[in-house]
Amino acid sequence: MKADPIVLEIVEGTLASVEREVETAIARTARSPMIRDAHDFRAGVHDRALRKLTGRSYSALVQPIVRDFPIESMRPGDVFFHNDVYLSEGGIGHLPDLCVTVPVFHDGEVVAFVQAFGHHDDIGGSVPGSMPSHARSAFEEGLMVPPIRLWDQGVPNEAALRIMTRNSRMPDSLAGDLDAECSACLMGARRLAELFDRYGRAQVEACFDAIIDRTTETFRREVLARIPDGTYAWEDYAEHDGVDPPRLHTQRITLTKTPDRIVIDFTGTSPQAKGPINHAGDYADGVFLKKWLAPVLRNLADTPERMAELDVNEGVVPLIEMRFPEKGTLLTPIFPAPTNARTFVILRLLGVLAGVLAKATGGRMPADQETIRYTGVYGEDDSGPYLMREVLGGGSGGRYYADGEDTIHIVPDSRNIPVEFAESRWPFVVERLGLAVDSGGPGERRGGLGYDKHIRMLRDARFMSIADRSLLSCWGVDGGRAGRPFRVEIDGREMPGLVDDEPVRAGQVIRIRTTGGGGWGDPLRRDPLAVARDVRDGKVSPEGARDDYGVVLTGGEVDEAATDDLRRRLSEARGPAPFFDRGPGYRLLSGGRDSSELDHL
Repeated sequence: MKADPIVLEIVEGTLASVEREVETAIARTARSPMIRDAHDFRAGVHDRALRKLTGRSYSALVQPIVRDFPIESMRPGDVFFHNDVYLSEGGIGHLPDLCVTVPVFHDGEVVAFVQAFGHHDDIGGSVPGSMPSHARSAFEEGLMVPPIRLWDQGVPNEAALRIMTRNSRMPDSLAGDLDAECSACLMGARRLAELFDRYGRAQVEACFDAIIDRTTETFRREVLARIPDGTYAWEDYAEHDGVDPPRLHTQRITLTKTPDRIVIDFTGTSPQAKGPINHAGDYADGVFLKKWLAPVLRNLADTPERMAELDVNEGVVPLIEMRFPEKGTLLTPIFPAPTNARTFVILRLLGVLAGVLAKATGGRMPADQETIRYTGVYGEDDSGPYLMREVLGGGSGGRYYADGEDTIHIVPDSRNIPVEFAESRWPFVVERLGLAVDSGGPGERRGGLGYDKHIRMLRDARFMSIADRSLLSCWGVDGGRAGRPFRVEIDGREMPGLVDDEPVRAGQVIRIRTTGGGGWGDPLRRDPLAVARDVRDGKVSPEGARDDYGVVLTGGEVDEAATDDLRRRLSEARGPAPFFDRGPGYRLLSGGRDSSELDHL
């Protein structure tokens, strides 16, 4: 059956509405700050063929559920659950991500799935928050649950729920969050079933096919066509794994563009780490990674406005072929390799793909961007044990058409925890929350700035951090310079990026500066008036204006003659700018190797 064009618009709008309604219901009824306030969760709608239909955000996979529970065995009111990284077909990255899946029924048969997964406060393991930075095994990271039927025809499995909450240091939050997610997905399944009742299964499924086919054709025509045929390579690095001393853990992509697709080959990626930075991505032909990486391709669209219109659903999958190295690498770890800090790898891959495409397109891609880092404190207050954990964003990379964005979160819709809520719930005071001056990489288009946050503890506590880019920087493109790395100090003592239980005494201040994005283009080409505006706005210091941009300010105004002279002298002293600039951290860890040496890759 051919999709009716009017029904197609209604179906597409309904899918987006269902996804949004599920997420809104979870946010309004969940208990934990990580879900309710930081919004570190996602919903997705999939069809009977397990294809992701919605494209506003990424989601986990239905494949592991159907693998263990055949569709024919499912009944209305069933809710399935899992968080096992190695049995998730690549859809779950670490154990705190709990996934709920609900089948949608029409005339007694499964016709679709509604799914939600999110990062929960605590699922057991050796440290509060279930993300031990020095873990050597998945068994240290928390409770592993393979796919199970959590609700059977509307009846919750109380035994399974008791086991999970018994293993959590925050049992009430975990129980409340799971109830919120199950109820929201059941609501979404009812809403989606109404669509089938109204238009019939054949017409709705024809619309599903049309939505996916349109995405495939759009990306082939508007995005892939902008990549010249050929082979390009780029690599980037995680800098530490929590166990071994800091070193370069390579993630490498060799991209081959053919007339109808791109081939992404991960050969050259480093062996799996002893610590928890591994990501099990080589399952189900890498279908999760295909949808995870595909949003980077949108940067090749004609305009930023068109870029924002492009959804990433299952339609991108036929356009991408993935080739993985043999088992035992960062992307192909062998169970029970730990994975709780897998963001170091999976988020870095976004930048590696952007770097490959920058080489292929002469710099049309953004410079490197911020990645997730978790910081927090835990201890006891008058109410008992508490855990405050926050996902603070950072700066995105400068782009050929605009500066990077300040303090963005790479996870869509995620946000920092409001100060008012934090101070009312936990024993500390937030003395500063602002922009980290000079953190964005200098460039013709400046990198976005990170956060500058100061927390004064009112009681003794323990500090935790799972953060990358504490040594390496977000690299610049096409002559742009690297941003500044992540940094934490406790009363002047600099902390490593990975720490589980650093003591913090009452009255001490934790100072957090998150990463700045890389710059795009030679900073000496930046409009001096834009530099002066950045100084007035507190984004660039007067010293940064002079040393990085060659702009001399007198009374806050540009001294044109002095600026022209300084820029001439700086240009002569610096010489030709490298296409990529990784910053001093890379040269330190690589034994002085310059990033320009990688241009031949």
